[in-house]
Amino acid sequence: MTQAVVAGHSRLAAARRVVVKIGSALLVEQSTGRVNRGWLETLAEDVASLRKRGQEVVLVSSGAIALGRRQLGLPAGKLELEQSQAAAAVGQIRLAHAWKEVLEPHGCAVAQVLLTLGDTEQRRRYLNARNTLTTLLKLGAVPVINENDTVATAEIRYGDNDRLAARVAQMASADCLVLLSDVDGLYSADPTRTPDARFIDEVPRITPEVEAMAGGSASDVGSGGMTTKVQAAKIAVAAGCHMCVAAGRESHPLRRIESGERCTWFLAEGSPVAARKQWIGGTLKPAGELVVDAGAAQALRQGKSLLPAGVVRVSGRFDRGDTVVVRDPDGREVARGLSAYASTDAELLCGRRSSELEGLLGYRGRDEIIHRDDLVLV
Repeated sequence: MTQAVVAGHSRLAAARRVVVKIGSALLVEQSTGRVNRGWLETLAEDVASLRKRGQEVVLVSSGAIALGRRQLGLPAGKLELEQSQAAAAVGQIRLAHAWKEVLEPHGCAVAQVLLTLGDTEQRRRYLNARNTLTTLLKLGAVPVINENDTVATAEIRYGDNDRLAARVAQMASADCLVLLSDVDGLYSADPTRTPDARFIDEVPRITPEVEAMAGGSASDVGSGGMTTKVQAAKIAVAAGCHMCVAAGRESHPLRRIESGERCTWFLAEGSPVAARKQWIGGTLKPAGELVVDAGAAQALRQGKSLLPAGVVRVSGRFDRGDTVVVRDPDGREVARGLSAYASTDAELLCGRRSSELEGLLGYRGRDEIIHRDDLVLV
């Protein structure tokens, strides 16, 4: 077994949070248009195994349109946007039901989450989706995510679930992203046209040469080829998340990866937390400032969250999720972080105890102005 295979096994086995993307060509039988139930049950067993050893799993599942088009009697080939939306509306019910049936016997509560491009690009919607995912995982559920094709127009769609999965991995601060597909990884050239194409085990850095190796989709059912997988890898590794592209047609695809099945790993240099904090700390134009008392400044330096009681003054106008500077009583910058409240609400909370927040705001918000996971010391 090569060193790359051993390392790949450890990346998946050691990940705290794993995102698995399943392509339509794997989940839907092309001959019948039905769910590939036997295969799906083996994947559910793999997911259950990961969860038993303490790993959190998020699924990004294609297949809604493929399942719905059969029910509606739509013809083979490319569909018009309205037809795709109608097929997704019908197929999403069948897709969610299929996941529920295969995961619940393993004690897994299944949650359906539908996202659009805007949900991962617009800050407020991104934060709402991130908080929902985090809460579902804390409660022990398995989120099953798909693009919300029923409402997304051509201009606001990902169009493939590879890049959506990478955005989800970024949003969830995942350590590992696995793209299960109808191809087993990246080759130096299209292996269907170049028989002596070299298989690439690991990609330590995505260069123009690596991008040039990407080809088209090998399936009529799915929409993502190797090009979208490389684009997904750029998103994932920048977020500190290793990404694996593996063939998923055989039973127990995750188990096979851990057993040394050939696949391609795109390597991240840092951790998800480090990547996120690097992004926060590197914000060039913070939207506002929070001045804190000496006790709060000391607590931040010890790795604590910033509570409302420690805030003395709010400056600037900012929304929830914007980056703000935190200064001590002498005006020195202590930290930067993502505010859990807009500036108007933050002003109301200055110097207040967490138990008073709901009465002041009229709703139950977070106890912290800035959670330690969203804060970086400077």
